[in-house]
Amino acid sequence: MRRAITLILDGLRRDFVTPELTPRLAAFRDSAEWFSAHRSVAPSVTRVASSSVATGTYPAAHGIEGNALALLEAGRLTVHDVGLPEFLPHRRRVTGHALDRPTMAERVADHGGTVIYSNVSPGAAYVHDPDGHGHVFHRAGSRGPGRVDLPPLPVKGNIDGDRLMTDQFLETMLADETAPAYGLIWMGEPDTCQHALPLGSPEHLEILRAADANAGRVIDAVRRLRDRDDILLAVGSDHGHQTVTAVIDVVGELERLGFGAALAAGDLVVAPNGTAALIYATERGRDQLPALADQVAEAAWAGEVVAADRLAEIGQDDGRGLALYVSMAASEDENSYGVPGLSQAVKPMAGKADRLGCGQHGGLGRYEQSPFLMIEGDGFAAGAARTEPTSLVDLAPTILAHLGLPAEGLSGRALSRPS
Repeated sequence: MRRAITLILDGLRRDFVTPELTPRLAAFRDSAEWFSAHRSVAPSVTRVASSSVATGTYPAAHGIEGNALALLEAGRLTVHDVGLPEFLPHRRRVTGHALDRPTMAERVADHGGTVIYSNVSPGAAYVHDPDGHGHVFHRAGSRGPGRVDLPPLPVKGNIDGDRLMTDQFLETMLADETAPAYGLIWMGEPDTCQHALPLGSPEHLEILRAADANAGRVIDAVRRLRDRDDILLAVGSDHGHQTVTAVIDVVGELERLGFGAALAAGDLVVAPNGTAALIYATERGRDQLPALADQVAEAAWAGEVVAADRLAEIGQDDGRGLALYVSMAASEDENSYGVPGLSQAVKPMAGKADRLGCGQHGGLGRYEQSPFLMIEGDGFAAGAARTEPTSLVDLAPTILAHLGLPAEGLSGRALSRPS
């Protein structure tokens, strides 16, 4: 039977895949094909990345524009945290859909089925199958076909939780009769620790090596499974991290620039996304956008500013009110542990921590936009390196091609070579 498995190590940047830091992943390069120009999405955050992996499309198509985003409700823009378990049902009530494009779980439902194990935020887990076509297992609650409630994963959101989740994932994938055609395991580390620790610190590197060892368990299991099945194994990450040098109150900065009235009226809103800000506008607020874009572009805290007429270049659009994507100021300078990549960050939503000197992501900085990808299996050359640009949206068509299923309506392309 043809099957596919995807393993994601959340937040692991490409330059950390080395024999010293991640020996199991580095060794896997010898048997897999390495994609040296792999990129994340914009913003480079997990809930958007998960939606793009699930659908094979960019945010403009699937509708999840950020970790935090705005919905137009009763004529007013309201910012929501996509990571909350109740967000997708709320989006379905407001817009008619949890996601605006079909997921891999839907596409594979009648062709062997899908199982997802995830140890990131609930919202990032549930976007892989919001409509109940397969199985999703998460510590906040699990779901079976038809969105039937199942017991939550008995794990915590840390490296120990990743290990326990991997035990259950491998038990599922090793089952002789009931193993699904497609399995995805999305580990929370090293992203979780990188938000709380300086990149390159001894504590960070310890967890990095533990995450690598856990990945090695999945690689070993897949090799055992190949005695009976033709398995495609994709191993990668969704984004990287950069070190936070300053936390900016973007709402306060926009008020200082003269847009306080529009913000107070709800005609402009800011959705914080780590090292990026999404600025939304109602129809009433749109006449202020040219001046807003010009003034934000001149601000010392802003890096690249992408206005509505250029949003398509980063896989976004203005159809749901998004007006500006702001990647915060960044550099390739080093932090105190010699790790390159510094960024300013946006003051987060209430109740969320803003940590200086630790990792963050969301923008267009070099290292946050440098996830890694390796694929082993039919159509991929062992030890080869591919230099053409690839993206998270290429995973779904690649897996569908291996499974022999159609892949219409996707943004990405199958990466396998002809047999």
